[in-house]
Amino acid sequence: MESDRRTAVIAGVLFIVATLASLVGTAIGQPVLQATDYPTMASAPSRLSAAAIAELVAAGTSAGIAIALYPVLRKWSSGLALGSVVFRAMEAVMYTLGTVALLAITQIGRASQTLDAADGRVMQAMADMLMSVRQEAILAGVFAFTIGGLMYYVIFYRSRLIPRWLSGWGILAAVLMLVACVLALFSGAPVQTYAPLIVPIALQEMVLAVWLIVKGFSESTGARRGVAAGSV
Repeated sequence: MESDRRTAVIAGVLFIVATLASLVGTAIGQPVLQATDYPTMASAPSRLSAAAIAELVAAGTSAGIAIALYPVLRKWSSGLALGSVVFRAMEAVMYTLGTVALLAITQIGRASQTLDAADGRVMQAMADMLMSVRQEAILAGVFAFTIGGLMYYVIFYRSRLIPRWLSGWGILAAVLMLVACVLALFSGAPVQTYAPLIVPIALQEMVLAVWLIVKGFSESTGARRGVAAGSV
């Protein structure tokens, strides 16, 4: 169907934009965020503002992926399809919270440049707290992403809308990402620390994006859905 083909292309583009925006945000902002003194962060407001914009784009497109897929996936499982939208919307909210914390840290860095040592220590403590909030918000966002993604990969696997090797890869990669989240939760380290567990889902989503744009959904699934519906 033409509408399903359009949905596949839109979802594929959103996958690519979300990943690129996330990578750009990290590349721009991470070198500044590694500074231990927050006045130093204030010396690069343009970089942090650009990183914030990229992170907001990533947040919006992350939710957009599940929303775009919903009209197709709900034909197979309305519950899982709706769940994927809910969890990926939660992901977007958590990423936005992390971005707000980043911008607040920038303002604290600017303010601390005009304070004495005692007040500066207070501002440093506030900035440390905001950085912790940002880290935990990002972790919560990744948790939500993993659960939401797992839901639509299960639908993909059951429906054969995409090849099972690709949806199976998505399920396995999502489980590995979930392991990374649990390890980060108990260790207190950023989830990015567990890169080997994160890379599989990053690669899978790029392959999925290209597949959706080039191939779309399987044309034979409509017939199978009709057979399944008739057998219920």
